[in-house]
Amino acid sequence: MSKFSLTNASLPEQVNQSLQDLGARLHATRITKGLTLRQMADRLMCSVNTYRSLEAGKPTVSIGLLAATLWNLQQLDTLDKIAPVPVTLFAGKRPKRHAGKPFIAESELDF
Repeated sequence: MSKFSLTNASLPEQVNQSLQDLGARLHATRITKGLTLRQMADRLMCSVNTYRSLEAGKPTVSIGLLAATLWNLQQLDTLDKIAPVPVTLFAGKRPKRHAGKPFIAESELDF
């Protein structure tokens, strides 16, 4: 049995494009700040090839490296815009769960 490998070929084209667009934005920001690949890799304590993979939009790069990169480029606040949560969760309100009833409503089950 082979282990699942996350590659560009195993992802929908829209996901690949979004990752490549993100990489291009990181690349442009790094260049604008006058930083080399080596300098970014040193700041992130990773190899140049690993950082290059992030800028290339490869899906195997860790989210931790992405967050550290955003922090280094003074853009960490942009991470908060990914997958926004409903306002009710920010207010500390959660849907009530009744004993014996599933947490997910019947209408939300799609299988």
